[in-house]
Amino acid sequence: MTTTAEAQVGDAPVKPEAASEPAATDLTPDKAVTLLQRVLMPRPADQLKVRSLYLDEENSTARVQQDGRYSGVIAAGSEVSFATYFNAFPASYWRRWSVLTSVVLRVTVSGSCRIDVYRSKSDGESMHVTGVSTQDDERTLEFDLDLAPFIDGGWYWFDITAESGTTVHEAGWYAPRLPAEEPRLAIGICTYNRPVDALAAARALVEDAEVLERLALVTIADQGNSHVKDAAGYADVKAALGDRLHVVEQPNLGGSGGFARTMHEAFTRSDATHVVLLDDDIQIEPDSILRARAFAAYARTPMLVGGQMLALQNRSVLHSMGEIVDRENFFWRNAPHTEYHHDFGKKSLRESADLHRRIDVDYNGWWMCLIPRTVADAIGMPLPVFIKWDDAEYGLRAFAAGFPTVSLPGTAIWHLSWGDKDDASDWQAYFHIRNRLIAAALHSPHRHGGKMFREMLKHDLRFLINLQYSTVELHHMAYRDFLAGPEHLFDGMPGSVVRAREKRATHPDGQVLPSSADLPLPSMPTAKALRFRRIPVTPRQIGSTLVKALAHNARPVEQENMQTPQLNLAFQDARWFLLSRLDSATVGTADGRGVTFRRRDPAVFRRLAATSAQLLRRMSQEFPDLQRRYQAAAGELTSMDRWTEAFEEWGYQRV
Repeated sequence: MTTTAEAQVGDAPVKPEAASEPAATDLTPDKAVTLLQRVLMPRPADQLKVRSLYLDEENSTARVQQDGRYSGVIAAGSEVSFATYFNAFPASYWRRWSVLTSVVLRVTVSGSCRIDVYRSKSDGESMHVTGVSTQDDERTLEFDLDLAPFIDGGWYWFDITAESGTTVHEAGWYAPRLPAEEPRLAIGICTYNRPVDALAAARALVEDAEVLERLALVTIADQGNSHVKDAAGYADVKAALGDRLHVVEQPNLGGSGGFARTMHEAFTRSDATHVVLLDDDIQIEPDSILRARAFAAYARTPMLVGGQMLALQNRSVLHSMGEIVDRENFFWRNAPHTEYHHDFGKKSLRESADLHRRIDVDYNGWWMCLIPRTVADAIGMPLPVFIKWDDAEYGLRAFAAGFPTVSLPGTAIWHLSWGDKDDASDWQAYFHIRNRLIAAALHSPHRHGGKMFREMLKHDLRFLINLQYSTVELHHMAYRDFLAGPEHLFDGMPGSVVRAREKRATHPDGQVLPSSADLPLPSMPTAKALRFRRIPVTPRQIGSTLVKALAHNARPVEQENMQTPQLNLAFQDARWFLLSRLDSATVGTADGRGVTFRRRDPAVFRRLAATSAQLLRRMSQEFPDLQRRYQAAAGELTSMDRWTEAFEEWGYQRV
């Protein structure tokens, strides 16, 4: 029997005149077949705000007392909602991408309580679906729930109101039928001098019996000189996995080379049907692996299944819900209708209307992304680009071949957020720009790059007036390497990071000092600096400030300001309208571990600005030919055979 409070006619819900509530005896277990998503309890050590990812205890007289990760006791008189990030069911995503037409909620409880099932619409409005009361005996109940009303968005969840002390022994969301094929799962972890982090991620997986049972292979691409095999805990992971663990030590080939290695191992040295790529510097909720696997098993067509990103340093915050590539300027951005940096510790799922609409994406970051063998067979391997844009380009390539990507809510890892990095201006700026250009050559619909080159010129000028000359030098290196064509991408890959670091160090802004205390005290009086700190807000103020900034950067520098900084600035205060009117300043690094001493140089400013204009003009003019060259080379650059040859050339060692 169905227990939804709505009968369905096609996709349109039709409410009956009277919806009868089922009795507990009507909900005996007979429909739940395949587990899709376990209901999870928080870890005992989780902070109160982190518990909000698992339980909404706002109406509880006491916290749920958990017994492990899957069972908990609700105090008498309390109401606990499972309308939370990890425990609600993202029904709209299953409605859109899977073959299922219904889902089964299975709950085993003992104690006198009431279980109520709710759903939401795409605008966040919630409604009661069904409910049942139970008495003291342990009972397993199943609610057969229709997926039809979720075409644009919405979740399912359940609440438990305890009349007496109530134990939730286990609960989960199930498919009512078997999948056409059970995925055989490989895990790929890429690491560079983070052996402890890489092992922690692997250990979290093998310590979960359900996850461990479903792993066909775990590959760690070890690319540093501090090796995984020497780290504490390696023996435990090795003992748990046996010959299912492959550790491959190879030169530093960045994320694209590391993940390419793990894909290569999964699809040439195992019978895995899917590989899940994981960053090393993450914390993972192990059930996310099973959720991605289940979603892939029931997907209508083969597709990439991505995990969302929670903020590692503020763990109740959902940092990234989903991303797209804007084709006008060919740059990544949050997908439409996402809510950036949502804190569940402050606002629950039920209170957050913007979290209920389904989000469609172009790609998912490789902090966690499942890729089917079918997709790799059809479109090949990652580009040999070291780091940056490998994941975005792969998602675009997959979509063009008919393989979509989903960023699945409730499937997630914790990762360092963008706000704690400044990789757009350090040595990684080279890869940001070069690889963006390569991806645009392969996928941009615009014959001359759309708005991309104009925006790059604006950004170069911004970096110049911010006294970040090394960043613009890295951009120029990227422009020239892009213009040189695709022929040397494989050959230049192992040494590309060394070249980028060396170029970065050619200017003072690329040289990190321990502290501003290592330099003389700033020379500019605080009162004088106040007028430079005023933020221009109107178009007239912005224009006037920019003209003054450009004029100032053309003037000679007072020599005393080359040795003594005028100001000491925190990282967040280093804004263009302030730095552009100074001769020098120390600026804190994004990670708070040091400072750079930025100094103005009019000759360097003029040279770099002229070079930017020249190279960007040339790239715009030659872009149609560059597109033809890169597109013609794409097949070889991404072929399994070419990557096999490259791995042999670069050398590696199996542990």
